[in-house]
Amino acid sequence: MGQAKTLNEKEIKRMLTFIASRRHAERDRAMFLLTHLAGMRIGEVANLKIRDVLAADGTIREEIRLTAEQTKGKHARTVTLAEKMRKELGKYVEYRFDEATRIALTYTDTDKPLFNTQKRSGFSPNTACHHFFMLYREAGLNGASSHSGRRSFLTSLSQKSVPLKVLMELAGHRQAQTTMRYVSVTTDMKKAAVALL
Repeated sequence: MGQAKTLNEKEIKRMLTFIASRRHAERDRAMFLLTHLAGMRIGEVANLKIRDVLAADGTIREEIRLTAEQTKGKHARTVTLAEKMRKELGKYVEYRFDEATRIALTYTDTDKPLFNTQKRSGFSPNTACHHFFMLYREAGLNGASSHSGRRSFLTSLSQKSVPLKVLMELAGHRQAQTTMRYVSVTTDMKKAAVALL
């Protein structure tokens, strides 16, 4: 099996349009964007708890601190959230919880899953992976999978000349080779390279 497809801007918009036409659009949009704008693995997204994103004052955190139990490699890591992603999470939290519930949440059980399935239980990593595989397929994005978000995230940042060490930190990788396997070389990258001559 080959690597997951890296999505370009047009394909990302296509996926977001498709998600908007479905039930649970707010949830799926937030989950999709966490892979594309924060570079999270789908298993990490599935394992998120309310406390991971909601601060005590009810605002969205600037960073998500994942425990070793929440990550693939069993190494704790910090995910940095861009303002755009924080706004998306804010919209999702507002959609999911009314204001009174949001205020109460910060004082009560924030250990509940951030994202629930239709059955009102949290996603398992496998369920989330399958869910996104099906969404990509139904959207007509052949070759895309739950890993496409991370690949697109790292490729986009590499295209913008973000240093490899920063890419490694953002991805939570310990080896440069691992990070480089995620980066696709695009036609635009090659054109920009030869334009430097």
